[in-house]
Amino acid sequence: MATLENYCQIVRELLAEHATNNDLNIESQVISDTENDHYLLVDIGWQGNERIYASYVHIDIKDGKIWIQQNMTEIDLGQELVAKGVPPSDIILGLHPPYKRPYTNYGVA
Repeated sequence: MATLENYCQIVRELLAEHATNNDLNIESQVISDTENDHYLLVDIGWQGNERIYASYVHIDIKDGKIWIQQNMTEIDLGQELVAKGVPPSDIILGLHPPYKRPYTNYGVA
């Protein structure tokens, strides 16, 4: 079972696993603000004449819980966190309104 002390490491590893991009003109970056516990997965680059800047995943750690604030992927981040040892009660789907959270299999806040 994961502990609060290693949630930062677990989140960073999870994002690094998904920071892959097959386009040589687009770079996937994991942005880690470990002081304030904010973590992002972004793509930056160019696709022809079009600028690419997209934040696909945003995760925060606050009040002892991992908050999934945004997930613009097809990846079930909650399940991947559970597989890494995070209890479902320590995962908050911040991207859902508070009234829906009790109906998920995750924590509420």
